[in-house]
Order: sequence, then C-alpha cells, then structure tokens
Amino acid sequence: MSVRNVTTESAPIRAVLITVAVGFLTLFLLMPLFAVFIEALRRGWEVFLASLYEDAAWSAVKLTLLTAAIAVPLNTLFGIAAAWAVTKHRFKGRALLLSLIDLPFAVSPVIAGLVWVLLFGAKGWFGPWLAEHDIKIIFAVPGIVIATVFITFPFVARELIPLMESQGTDQEEAAVTLGARGWQIFRRVTLPNIKWGLLYGVLLCNARAMGEFGAVSVVSGHIRGQTNTLPLHIEVLYNEYQFSAAFACATLLAFLALFTLGMKSVVEHFSGHVGKGH
Repeated sequence: MSVRNVTTESAPIRAVLITVAVGFLTLFLLMPLFAVFIEALRRGWEVFLASLYEDAAWSAVKLTLLTAAIAVPLNTLFGIAAAWAVTKHRFKGRALLLSLIDLPFAVSPVIAGLVWVLLFGAKGWFGPWLAEHDIKIIFAVPGIVIATVFITFPFVARELIPLMESQGTDQEEAAVTLGARGWQIFRRVTLPNIKWGLLYGVLLCNARAMGEFGAVSVVSGHIRGQTNTLPLHIEVLYNEYQFSAAFACATLLAFLALFTLGMKSVVEHFSGHVGKGH
C-alpha cells in the first residue's frame, strides 16, 4: 500500500524541511557521537582497551550495573502499580498522584540530590540517627540507588498510563463477569496488552539510570573505585586531562544509547505488527 502525502507543501518546501531535520540531527547527534569514538581511538586500540580494563573503570561499570539492576525493577513495579491505580480506578487524589509522578521531570537532578543530602546527610534530618546506628546512605551505594530511583521512576509509569487509558476497561470487566480475579485479570488480560509499552518504558528507565549524572554526583562523594558510577568516572578522567581514557569509557555509554535506540525500534516494530493484527 502506497503512502500518500497528507499535506499540501510543494516539493521544494518538503526538501527544505527534510534538509533542516537531517542537518540538525547530523550537527547535534551524529557528529558528537562520531567524535566520541574518534577521540577514544586517537591513541590506538591498546590505550583504548587499557582504559576500559583499569580497576577504577571496572568498579564504575559494576556500580552502574548494580544501580540499574536495583532501580529499574523497583520503578517497573511502581510504574505498573501507578498506571493500574490511575487508569482502572477513580479516587480522591488521582490528579495529585499524576502530578507527583511527573515531579522528577520538573526538578533539577542536582536539587534532587541535595534533597537526599538534607534528609540523610551527616547534618541532615536523619543523619544523627543513621550515624548512631552505623548506617551510611550519603557517599555510599544506598544513596546512589535512592537518587537514581527518584530520577527514573516516571519513565515506566508515563509509558503505561496513556496506553492503558486508551485501552479502556472493557476486557477487564468481561474477565470479571467470567469469574476471573484480580491477579488473573492482570496476568492474562492486562499484561499481554501492555507488554510492549512496558518493555519500552523499562528500556528508557534503564538508559536514564545508567547515564544519570546530576543527582548521583551530589550524593556519591566521588570516591574513586567506590562510589563513582560510569558517568562520574568519565568526568574525573576528563578533569585529570586523561582525554583518551575518558572518551574510551564514554563509548560504553554511547553503545548503551545505540542499543537502547535499536531495542526501541524493535519494540515499535513488533508492537506495530501486533496492533495491526488486532
């Protein structure tokens, strides 16, 4: 089936619009991406690989993966629960819940980090109690995880809420009339209908969790080999004028971005085919 133009712009106007879009993407997306790989390999493969196998780099990679491995499942559970509550029920405070879900989009990540320092820092509200019980949150892994969870918790919920609202409640109501219970309805009716949107939200959440800088920078303390995630490790290397090593580590985040983009395309492809099938 051929695709017809739905607007009345002339061919020259369309050419200009396409040129502007491609030029913008080239200037602000492709060129910086190529620059990262070029700078990473400027001193050869030996330096590139040595930068990745450095102990501090491996520590940063492991901490980044650990943080994402904790934050993403937590935000997935929250996103499903929040989307279910908002779309399948009507209750007082529903609008407030929707606004709170969007809060991390409106708050600067640095401010989000400072909030956790205010709460759990040495001179924060709970700082003396935490110190008395020898519990360390700020400048430690728990603080990094908490900050990352806060920054990334809207992603899954915001993917699922519009999707579940568009689907309505007809299928769930039909399942109830057939005797299905809550968990059965979710597992056999709701989940199959939202699985592609859920996967897409998880991908975005994971990408943001691994790439988060601002909030994590505030709560981490920048302890090399202990509390530096990969973005923080890259900043340290760059500030120390170890440019090749910094860009070598940056390629890992670039590969993550490319992987996320590829998986996004796969999800959209399969979800589109499923939608047409229905």
